[in-house]
Amino acid sequence: MGVQAVGMSDPQEAFGILSPGCEFEVPELCAMVLDHVVVPVFGQAFRSVAEPETPALRAAAMASLVPDNLAGRAALGRMSAAWVYGCAPRPAIVCLLISSGHRSSALPARSGCSLHEVRLDPLDVERLGGAQVTCALRTAVDVAVTESAELATATLWSLASSASLNCPLGRIRAAVAAASHVPGKRRALELIDDMLAGGRAWGQAATEGGALA
Repeated sequence: MGVQAVGMSDPQEAFGILSPGCEFEVPELCAMVLDHVVVPVFGQAFRSVAEPETPALRAAAMASLVPDNLAGRAALGRMSAAWVYGCAPRPAIVCLLISSGHRSSALPARSGCSLHEVRLDPLDVERLGGAQVTCALRTAVDVAVTESAELATATLWSLASSASLNCPLGRIRAAVAAASHVPGKRRALELIDDMLAGGRAWGQAATEGGALA
């Protein structure tokens, strides 16, 4: 038995996401999980078992949690974007980045999101699954300067190892070096230099250590 999102009345449905209120309610979706008809993607967003889990689908699922007052203005970033690209564990909360040039908005209570005002150039953001997501290179730079060494190392190796993302470590290092007024820049450069010096063995040790489990 299979199920597919139909109607296309909701942006998430157009990308294969099933969420409460679109066609089914929470009890029905949970019952379908038990029947192995659908699987959870993020929050209360589900997909059919026949629907491949692509970056666009993950972005659409995560976008369902973005508050209405930030939709279209905030981008999924940092570890949330890394998860969208399939290069990090599912995050506990949605990380949203908003350009410092935009009027700031407060997050509703218990939104499940964090909001950070940063500099975002047009080329830093792309559209996936109807959502704004930081591009792979910007995501890598943000992860390098904001996350712990262990998590950053595993995530950067995963981003750099994906041929489709075109984001090798050398390119990531150049982007970090070119960034200005960024806290954590020196530590990030040292981390990437260690990764480059350690070569592929460092990446294998990081991923086998379970950081991406």
